[in-house]
Amino acid sequence: MSRILLLYASVEGQTTMIAERIAQTLRKDALSVDMLSADTDPAKLDPAAYDGVIIGASIHYGHHPDYLRKLLRLHGSAIAARPSAFFSVSLSAGGPRPKPAAAQRYIDKFLRRTAWRPQLVASIAGAVRYSLYGPIKRRVMIVFVGLGGGETDTSRDYEYTDWGAVERFAGEFAQHLKKA
Repeated sequence: MSRILLLYASVEGQTTMIAERIAQTLRKDALSVDMLSADTDPAKLDPAAYDGVIIGASIHYGHHPDYLRKLLRLHGSAIAARPSAFFSVSLSAGGPRPKPAAAQRYIDKFLRRTAWRPQLVASIAGAVRYSLYGPIKRRVMIVFVGLGGGETDTSRDYEYTDWGAVERFAGEFAQHLKKA
């Protein structure tokens, strides 16, 4: 049975939920998946012990988390030596007035900075979690989402993730892994 390392970087939890769906889909395909937060001490990770690696991260204020670059600097050669995939979660990918070109620019910038070349990359729509934001972030998000034509009723949250696309991404990775 092939072993997959699935690292995720999440702030409000949507990326975690997406990673869980990917893991669930891969396990249905008889793959073993170890899911870990990407902010785990990089010295304790051993990507070389796995047959494939998937990394997912959310974008906040136009950037993926800095600690992912450090992780890729430390383990880049081990990750590059096996099938790998990256999924990026953002409102630009889908949601009110999506901006897929902007979402792709964020991905391109991250991959350029890390020099990582995953075989599979996906841009996945995230969520607006007003219930989890502090007062300042809630105000910023009301303005940001409102300018984008989205919902600004803070009494509820809004999810834009296309779960079918998430499962297709996982299935495509499983197929890629089998061919490798």
